[in-house]
Amino acid sequence: MNETTPLILAIDEGTSNTKAVLVNELGQVIARGSRPLSISHPQAGFSEQDPLLIWLNTLAAIDECLAQVDRPITALAISNQRESVVAWDRHTGEPLSPCISWQCRRSTTLCTQLHEQGHEAIILAKTGLALDPMFSAGKLRWILDNLEHGHGHARAAAGEICLGTVDSWLLWKLSGGQVFATDYSNAARTQLFNLHTCGWDQELLELFAIPAPALAPIQPSAGFFAETAGFGRLPAGIPVMSMIGDSHAALYGQGGFAPGLVKATLGTGSSLMTPMSGPIASTHGLSTTLAWHDALAPTYGMEGNIVHTGAAVQWASRLMAGESLDALTEQAAQLPDNGGVYFVPALSGLGAPHWQAEARGLICGLTEATSGAHILRASLESIGYQIRDVFDAMQQDIGSPLKELWVDGGATRNRWLMQFLADLLQRPVVRSLSPEVSALGAAHLAGRALGIWASDDALAELERPRERFEPAVDQAMEARYGEWKKALERTLC
Repeated sequence: MNETTPLILAIDEGTSNTKAVLVNELGQVIARGSRPLSISHPQAGFSEQDPLLIWLNTLAAIDECLAQVDRPITALAISNQRESVVAWDRHTGEPLSPCISWQCRRSTTLCTQLHEQGHEAIILAKTGLALDPMFSAGKLRWILDNLEHGHGHARAAAGEICLGTVDSWLLWKLSGGQVFATDYSNAARTQLFNLHTCGWDQELLELFAIPAPALAPIQPSAGFFAETAGFGRLPAGIPVMSMIGDSHAALYGQGGFAPGLVKATLGTGSSLMTPMSGPIASTHGLSTTLAWHDALAPTYGMEGNIVHTGAAVQWASRLMAGESLDALTEQAAQLPDNGGVYFVPALSGLGAPHWQAEARGLICGLTEATSGAHILRASLESIGYQIRDVFDAMQQDIGSPLKELWVDGGATRNRWLMQFLADLLQRPVVRSLSPEVSALGAAHLAGRALGIWASDDALAELERPRERFEPAVDQAMEARYGEWKKALERTLC
């Protein structure tokens, strides 16, 4: 390869870490960098991060990545955690709020009020999203209500404040404060975006009291957004050619372009998504969203969001202080069963398909024989049970069986969990062996915009290392899933 070969720098800014990878024209990752991110909980139900630390960690990951390859970059792509929001001063660029995480429940009171006032149906019809604190609109309203001693709304209406999702924040910083924009996939997760008109909805803006001048213009996910201002090893003048939410990017990176395919990304939380040609409404507790816009037309998606999966395992492991997570996981996998222990990880409510913001976590079935390994085993099994809940709902919504499940994300490294999931679903589970699927999806979109890959078929032909887990028949599995349902009912009471 020579220096004229295209090379795309893809940023994947997630909840627990920031990654940067370099992707060549064969779709291969040839360099990578990463930095961990922390999340704080200043009070019950509150989850937030430092937006400046997100930015500094992004630069550090980029520098680590670019130090490994002495070749020019063709373009930059962004994949990001969704629904999380930041407010900053349009003139100084200084953050005016923490980055309020998608996990945060601080807008629960507002969502309850809107439900009691009868607005839930119109919100669902326009956005495809259940009225839940996970989505951005309530968080943005909270920021304005608590900003500048009550002057936040006036300043936002005057255009002095930027209210953005994480993609917008990174684009603003990368462009040196020159460009404020977002893409269709991130806008579709705010609960202010109308799926049918593909724009900010005036009725929703008024309902949540969000001034339009504070929001970013919406662009296709693939196409020119801005040029970099230059930071460290990142040169000035590099075009940002794609932005997309991480779950959407994972579906694109997996090659899930056609209806009937479904992927699950297992991270801090989990997302199951299947592509659709239009905005079909769910009747089983799932979300309708816009998966991406490739500058030609939008592709829609049906999605189930699970709030705590990997985070639940981390939480359970902290209960057993003194033993490593790897050691506990190995002990849990060696147990003959879960010992009758079930863990419903509603640590900040339940997402799809239940949407119970007030639900709280539950561990049941404890006996004198219960060990820490049993509790960790229950937390691992809860990932599978929650995915089964969404998988079944998705099959009911689309009206046909889903043949297999494509998976990616950190938790997929656990082979025991992958086999448990295949046995529970009685479907093959196909694991991506790439740890950077979301970053690859963003890079693929940028490559499409640049003409590096001319079609979905060209992208589908790229090599994607995968491992397949075939289901085994376990007569006790349905009984265990039935016990999960009983534990879930207790949580929902």
